[in-house]
Amino acid sequence: MDIAEVAQRSGVPASALRFYEEKGLIASTGRQGLRRVFDAGVLERLALIAVGRSAGFSLDEIALMFAPEGQPRIDRKMLLAKAEELDGTIRKLTAMRDGLRHAAACRAPSHMECPTFRRILRAAEAGAIGARSKKKLSSRA
Repeated sequence: MDIAEVAQRSGVPASALRFYEEKGLIASTGRQGLRRVFDAGVLERLALIAVGRSAGFSLDEIALMFAPEGQPRIDRKMLLAKAEELDGTIRKLTAMRDGLRHAAACRAPSHMECPTFRRILRAAEAGAIGARSKKKLSSRA
């Protein structure tokens, strides 16, 4: 398949396919005129890359999931660690969602008088909310 067909069938833009090839995530089998040509297995590989990206893996982490000959070599410990990371993110987002819903429906005269909203503010002051942003800012100083 040429790069245009791979792009159409996978939904991955040709520019991303070229970038993935530069990163060593996929490999063309040659050229047909000026266009790169790929074997049919590239679609499965692109599907694995898409699943990895959706799960939050970086391209470098995804690259580690392939053996040198191109076959999947997925580290189960890495999958478990990512699943645990996602569990933490889900807990934080669920708490934030619930707090926002409460604040939106709270009958207190102002948000500053709402005990639940005040708890959210105290958590933010302590760094429990937005801690990633604070770490990035403090490392720049």
